Amino acid sequence: MADKKKYRFVEKGQSRDGKLSTALAAVSALIFIIVVAISFFHGGEAAGFVGGLALTAALLVCYGFYVGMRSFSEKNVSAKYSLIGSISCGIIMIGWLTLFMAGLT
Repeated sequence: MADKKKYRFVEKGQSRDGKLSTALAAVSALIFIIVVAISFFHGGEAAGFVGGLALTAALLVCYGFYVGMRSFSEKNVSAKYSLIGSISCGIIMIGWLTLFMAGLT
């Protein structure tokens, strides 16, 4: 019979920067929904206000991606939120970039 070894793992805390990255992705997604709603209700005539909010959200998600990637280098923490935040920030960043490029044409 094979030896049954018991392993004990130390409970790792979550990465602080990973949590920040995930929160920034959530805030950017929320701002996206707000921007779409404002633009819809104003018939596309709220360009300055909507553009400013969108630019702010795009910068937030870029910073969130940077923080998420930086959080992978932290020692003795779980990388769950780092992974979630980095991937979601990357996807949302591509979405914002696509939206900006579509607006330029």
